[in-house]
Amino acid sequence: MTPSILFFAQTTAQGSGFLGTIVPMILMFVLFYFIAIRPQRQKQQELAAQIAALKGGDHIVTTGGLYGVVSSLQEKTLTLKIADNVKIKLDKAAVAAVVKKSGEAEVIDVSSEDEKA
Repeated sequence: MTPSILFFAQTTAQGSGFLGTIVPMILMFVLFYFIAIRPQRQKQQELAAQIAALKGGDHIVTTGGLYGVVSSLQEKTLTLKIADNVKIKLDKAAVAAVVKKSGEAEVIDVSSEDEKA
């Protein structure tokens, strides 16, 4: 046999011990933490801060996909206006995103109009 094959055969026969098996597992967990767990936790904290700062007039999207305007807030629920004379009561946990705060100006895209002219 060639010397390189003998070297690999000897190292696998001896085993790599406890340290050789635990270090790769720790490295995989650290990598998984920075790729998956940490960004998700940051998104959850950001959404929780947005929900805590909700006030009347804010435009939101619910987890069910409903767009509406917050008309009133209670401790754990909110009333959402989704159409004229149509209001529904939701749990604050059902808020998926805040689309527009009540004091913000609406952005109008005029680039398509300039291209037509």
